[in-house]
Amino acid sequence: MSEFVRVEHFGRLSDGRSVRRFTLENRHGMRVRVIDYGTIITEIHVPDRRGRLSDVVLGFDRLEPYLKRHPYFGCTVGRYTNRIAGARFALDGRVYQLPRTEGSNCLHGGRQGFDKALWRARVVGPAAVRFVHVSEDGDQGFPGRLRVALTLSLTADNELRLEYVARTNAPTAINLTNHTYFNLAGAGDIRGHRLQIAADFYTPKGPDNVPTGEIRSVAGTPFDFRKLTPVGARFDEIGENPPGYDHNFVLRGDPAGWNHGEVWGGRPDRPAFCARLVEPRCGRVLEVWTTEPGVQLYTGNWLDGTLVGKQGWRYERHAGLCLETQHFPNSVNLPHFPSTILRPGQTYRQTTVYRFLAL
Repeated sequence: MSEFVRVEHFGRLSDGRSVRRFTLENRHGMRVRVIDYGTIITEIHVPDRRGRLSDVVLGFDRLEPYLKRHPYFGCTVGRYTNRIAGARFALDGRVYQLPRTEGSNCLHGGRQGFDKALWRARVVGPAAVRFVHVSEDGDQGFPGRLRVALTLSLTADNELRLEYVARTNAPTAINLTNHTYFNLAGAGDIRGHRLQIAADFYTPKGPDNVPTGEIRSVAGTPFDFRKLTPVGARFDEIGENPPGYDHNFVLRGDPAGWNHGEVWGGRPDRPAFCARLVEPRCGRVLEVWTTEPGVQLYTGNWLDGTLVGKQGWRYERHAGLCLETQHFPNSVNLPHFPSTILRPGQTYRQTTVYRFLAL
């Protein structure tokens, strides 16, 4: 069996528009499902060391829960992922005010971000779908008409590739990511998963959850994941309430390339190693490769059991974790961080790869 895509109806929005679900499958039986609403990855089925398939991402069986309040399960986040302090930024002498969606901050692009858009989609390969969204000038307060294309493709090597391209007709800020929650066991919590992150530094944050601007070494801290470490081993040392991680890590790369007048992203055709996640009992492994300079580790701290997901799984605290490849939070207000400004004539490119293995 070769790679293929199957398309089916998944539900309707309140205005009657149809939402479609795309199923990508490869010759090994790995299966990925994504809907064109928010380009939400709803399922990823991968084998364990015995070849048994399980769904390893959090989400819902039906469209309706995705249309209600949920913690960004599986979606594309934009126009600007993570937090912008004070819900405002200045660009070329003008201040832009954004929606305040987390205290005084703008979180994940505003109240009607890319996660709530119905993207245009078409099959573009044996196991590839391209999603397109146009964010008009002034959308959620951001300047410029921004056109974003996201191509999801599943390879014969059990890699799910996410390739983003964006262009604008006026200077704007952009920072895109995918917000999938992973649990490689397919049940339970992720505290016993073992994690490695290719980061020697992280960006400490203040009480408002926004980076202070400092770039600090992970050595001797609970943020040192340079070697495989149980995710929950140092929850009590972090000082978060509820306990867990929600922090940006500085991926290894060339800081001299951060600010050359373009959005930093290394070479978009050559993602670098970002992270490795291992579930020791079943043997499933996730590797993340990316062209982005940072990754946000979020360990589902605010899940509280009120959301019931696929097959009746009640999502309690730490039921899943996110590895959100990104530019650093609030970069638009911290000029020594990698630039997130995109100008006419430039092209934003980002590639992130989720590679699944078994030990």
